[in-house]
Amino acid sequence: MYSCIKNARAYDPVQNWHGEIRDIWFRDDRICNAPAIEQQQKATIYDVNGDIVMAGGIDIHSHIAGGNVNTARLLLPEQHRNHLMRQAATPFANARWSSFETGYKYTEMGYSMVVEPAMLPVNAPQVHAEFADIPIIDTAALAILGSDDLLVNLIRQGGSQSQINDYVAWMLHKTKALGLKVINAGGSQAFKDGAETFNLDDVLTDYSISSRQLLQTLQTAAVQTGLPHPVHVHCNNLGTPGNIQTIVDTMEAAQGLPMHLAHVQFYGYGNEGKFGFSSAAAQLMAAFNRYPNITMDVGQVLFGQTVTLSGDVMAQFARRGDASPNKWHVWHAENEGSGGIVPYQYKQTSFVNGLQWAIGLEIFLLSEDPWRLFFTTDHPNGAPFTRYPDLLHLLMSYDYRMACLENLHPEITEMTLLKDLKKEFSLYEIAIMTRAAPARLLGQKDRGTLQVGARADIAVYREREDKSAMFRHAEKVFKNGQLVLDEGRVIQRTNGSTVTASVGFNQEIEDTIQDYFDRFYTMKLSHYGITDAFMEEQYRDYLATKVSGQYSA
Repeated sequence: MYSCIKNARAYDPVQNWHGEIRDIWFRDDRICNAPAIEQQQKATIYDVNGDIVMAGGIDIHSHIAGGNVNTARLLLPEQHRNHLMRQAATPFANARWSSFETGYKYTEMGYSMVVEPAMLPVNAPQVHAEFADIPIIDTAALAILGSDDLLVNLIRQGGSQSQINDYVAWMLHKTKALGLKVINAGGSQAFKDGAETFNLDDVLTDYSISSRQLLQTLQTAAVQTGLPHPVHVHCNNLGTPGNIQTIVDTMEAAQGLPMHLAHVQFYGYGNEGKFGFSSAAAQLMAAFNRYPNITMDVGQVLFGQTVTLSGDVMAQFARRGDASPNKWHVWHAENEGSGGIVPYQYKQTSFVNGLQWAIGLEIFLLSEDPWRLFFTTDHPNGAPFTRYPDLLHLLMSYDYRMACLENLHPEITEMTLLKDLKKEFSLYEIAIMTRAAPARLLGQKDRGTLQVGARADIAVYREREDKSAMFRHAEKVFKNGQLVLDEGRVIQRTNGSTVTASVGFNQEIEDTIQDYFDRFYTMKLSHYGITDAFMEEQYRDYLATKVSGQYSA
């Protein structure tokens, strides 16, 4: 069955479309060329009268599933009371911040795919079970490595890079992940030994391995196994004044290989001024422009109540005293990792919070390449993803930014470049940052574009001067060619897909892993991870992205 979005003001950076009026044809779940006249006469036509049309949005970094997310729900029940009216034929639609509502809220904003960036391998079944409860949008996860005992032992014992590659590929296969995440490499192990900080060149005492060595070994594994997404790095010293040097050193440590740095706003900090806290955004972006192999997402702070959650137990433990409301939780998993949940309220009256807000915007506005800098709030750490429309308004309106800046601590204006950064992002640039570039970074060639052959994931917006209102509720959203949202309201619940990488590995690595489980783990290897059968039981589509690795599968 053919359908057409007629008179679309289309933005598609992949095809260099800058808002020209076009007709977007699709057949079933794929965009296609215009069919013959007789087929056009039978097609379903949606005349949008010049409304803005883009591919469905893609979020590369949003914590939407897993142990930390679920524990945060338990810790803060007041944040997800059943306060919404139940909609007909939409079970659990009134469960705020549930997995179910996550799909609805992203769809309302015109998004079609979201990546959970921190899946602890032992927690993979829970992550994928939650994905199965998220309607409409497609999902994917990044598996965390960097502090588990088997990995650091392999490196300590002089294991070859190919053996490390096999272990990484096996782990992604076992957890059904799309890519690899590293959080403060080695930091969880160091915290167990009582360390309060762990720098890039600090060494794990029991293993004689530095954080830098762990990071570079895993980055090499991601490159050599051919993963579709570069290693996704949460650097050391998150949120610490003066940590700008840490992230610059991490860029250098990449040795020219692809590396993605996450929520970099939390690393754009100097330690100057009477408060011992200053903006180093200009220094950060100067380094970023020197290293074309590096991509980054921002992790913008916006004011209001949220909850911070992370696998960086060292950072979360250090900030437990800032909890608002005053309750927090940190934990360790067997041999693999750790994490923490600390509720937090970003306040306009706070100098530190105001400067964090300004630093994030400086990073966006100083970027010379929107294809390498990605639009995130590190949901929910900097702000809930539902605040994306407010951030878009800030980026697209200088006057709005200045009006907001006037409400902050007066020294922030003098300590940042915001008043002189008059750039206003265009719709074309927004389409790059939220559509085309994320698809390319994730290796998803049939997403983020309106070109023929791409998935018919399409968002339609009514242009308004108030960009927050414009992007908060799309006019129409098509998912796989089906109209799932009309006039700003979800009208059809569909199942999304779980996207994974399928990378080959030498089967002999399983002997090493089996021996490790038998000697040190209380869990049987047969109970670890998930299978294709598990995925199919979740009543969802399961898409494996075939990736050519070092070995044949």
